[in-house]
Amino acid sequence: MGFVQDFFVCTNCQNKDFKRIYNFSIRFYGVNFSDDLIYDKRTEEIYQCTNCHETFTVDQIEEGLTAIRKRRKMAV
Repeated sequence: MGFVQDFFVCTNCQNKDFKRIYNFSIRFYGVNFSDDLIYDKRTEEIYQCTNCHETFTVDQIEEGLTAIRKRRKMAV
């Protein structure tokens, strides 16, 4: 049996190529039992279309891939 390969594509220009972009931050917050600030290091990952520079979160891409799977299952 052969296979079919579908790609997540940019909703703006239909391009299938993306580059990964990272954002780094530190989130500070207080807690009841201490006068010191507590912090979390955070890394956010987004993907940018190499053609039109539209950006997508990992969750948006996962939603798009889920939609492709549903469409493919309905077509069978």
